[in-house]
Amino acid sequence: MFKLSIAVSALLCALVLACGGNKSDGLPSPTSEVSPTPGTSPSPIATTEPSAGEFPLLRFEAVLPGQTFDRMTGMYLLPDDRWLVTEQAGRVMLVDLVTSEVSLFLDVTDRVGSRGNEEGLLGLAIAPDYAKSREFYLYYTAISEEETILSRFTADPGGATAAADSEIRILAAEQLAANHNGGQLAFGPDAYLYLGLGDGGDARDPLKNGQNLGTIQGSVLRIDVSGGGPGYSVPPDNPFVGQAGAKGEIWAYGLRNPWRFSFDTLTGDLWLGDVGQDAREEVNFIVKGGNYGWSIMEGFDCLGGGSCNQEGLLLPVIDYGHDEGCAVTGGFVYHGSQIAGLQGAYLYADFCSGKVWALRAGGSKLIESSLIGAFPIGISSFAQGNDGELYVLDYSNAGIIYELVP
Repeated sequence: MFKLSIAVSALLCALVLACGGNKSDGLPSPTSEVSPTPGTSPSPIATTEPSAGEFPLLRFEAVLPGQTFDRMTGMYLLPDDRWLVTEQAGRVMLVDLVTSEVSLFLDVTDRVGSRGNEEGLLGLAIAPDYAKSREFYLYYTAISEEETILSRFTADPGGATAAADSEIRILAAEQLAANHNGGQLAFGPDAYLYLGLGDGGDARDPLKNGQNLGTIQGSVLRIDVSGGGPGYSVPPDNPFVGQAGAKGEIWAYGLRNPWRFSFDTLTGDLWLGDVGQDAREEVNFIVKGGNYGWSIMEGFDCLGGGSCNQEGLLLPVIDYGHDEGCAVTGGFVYHGSQIAGLQGAYLYADFCSGKVWALRAGGSKLIESSLIGAFPIGISSFAQGNDGELYVLDYSNAGIIYELVP
């Protein structure tokens, strides 16, 4: 099985030109060969045995045997314990993991551009007051592929569907290229909406957006969407409000392609996986006003090698090289009950190698980290239930939802 995992990694790296090359895409396009037969689950796989004191190994268990999805990008929990699953081409599916019922919730394929590997329907966030307002937010690439859009939608009464014409645009971001669009949406413990934007695309940040506070590219934004209409307001306590030339929406910056981030449901801490360029993938502990170094640095290294001025930069909690994979998928801090040894640990994965790691940290200071499994699928995203248990999504046209179990 170890050889199978390595073979899959090689296939994915070939598709994205990411292993030791000039990577432009954080989401390669796996073929159906990457996934197991629908309705099955990979056997427990680990490339190494954990040593004493480290985290337990995992296996993946399919939760909807026989049900597949096409290029899943995310899975988000509704207040009634059903889920919304996003597909890259622009469909949102309503999923009940208890009854195994799956139905079409929303179809916006007519306005979503998804030709590029990092384009499409990339993120969804459910409003904190969804039970009353029925509102949710989508982040997607426009059909023109020249901008990414953040919009509000409203579910129909009864919550079984949502109308595409309920869309109200909140934000549009101009895009230089088809890659580095970011994609994560999440409401924080403060009820503000956070959005991760990549540096705008092409290799090595040619416009130097990562270090430019005058653009929203290469940043995590924090905005107030509670007004109900189009547009948004900027929270007055954002770190760069009032600073000349700076975008007040920015919460943190210096990021290349923040594909997935999450808030710790107990502490409110913000964890983020930032997809790297040629050599390093990184996990960041995000703080207000933090500068995470792109494109001065890639992981712990100065971009391209050599030396660089690191003054004022916040280094990752951990990084890894492209001998381990090619594109990090940020996960969640585990607060479930099934896997006691993972309680309070942050889990993340690599899209190409299928490796899953766990770490513990005190703020941005790493305490321990280890590999806890390697699976022959492209892990595009994690999801977390109200019980703290975690799921992973297989990105392919035979995509399967898996729960992480001992």
